Order: sequence, then structure tokens, then C-alpha cells
Amino acid sequence: MFILGFPLLLVPFAIYNIVAFLMPGVSWTATITSVPMMSGGVWTMSLGDMLLVLAIFLLFAEMMKSTRIGVRSVVDHGLSLLLFLGMLVEFLLVPQAATSTYFLLLVVGLVDVLGGFAVTLRSSQRDLTVEHAPHIT
Repeated sequence: MFILGFPLLLVPFAIYNIVAFLMPGVSWTATITSVPMMSGGVWTMSLGDMLLVLAIFLLFAEMMKSTRIGVRSVVDHGLSLLLFLGMLVEFLLVPQAATSTYFLLLVVGLVDVLGGFAVTLRSSQRDLTVEHAPHIT
């Protein structure tokens, strides 16, 4: 499967950077759509909200990928870690990344890294088999 060696959270990260650097007038908090609710309130969605929804769904896919055991899984975790570190550096050093939307993407990336390693370690413990030595009487 081709997505195994590819950190899926690179997609929202790339979308954020494309919008932030190539379309500087776009606001992450501007309302894109509004939905009137039965309660009388109005639910509004912004571009940042939609990007975060995409990131959360991709985080779910990353968690499913982390249940596999093998060399490709280790490479995938390593790439996710590199992506998170790159996102962290960008958040700290680039003015266009100093938004709440980007910070929440960074948190999703952190959950991916920590959760991926935790799930893999937990899964590998169950995969360990120990052969019994013959009983000497």
C-alpha cells in the first residue's frame, strides 16, 4: 500500500503553507459557511476549521497505519517525527505560522508522533512470543 511510508499529515501542512504563502490575503478565521441550528444558534465554519477537520481524519488514518509492525512502520514514524519537528521550527520562526490554526495542526502532529509510537510499542508487545524450555524433572 503506497501510503505506508508517507506521513498523511503532510497534506494539511502543505495546504496551510500554500494558502499562507501564496494567498496572503486569505483569513483562517473568516466564515466560509453558516448553518442555522434547531436551537436557534448559528454554527459557522472557517477555512481553519475545515483544515483541522481534514487533519483529524488523517490523524485517524495515521493511527490505523501505526498498528502495523515492520520496517516500513518505523520509517513512517520517523517521517512523522521529522514532519512534526519541521512544523515546530516553522511555528517558532515563521510569522505566517503564528496562528491558532497552525498551532492546532502542530498539536495534531504531536498526537500523531506520540500516539503512533505508543500504539506500535503496545502492538509489538502482543506480537512477542516466548518459547517454553523443556521442563526438567
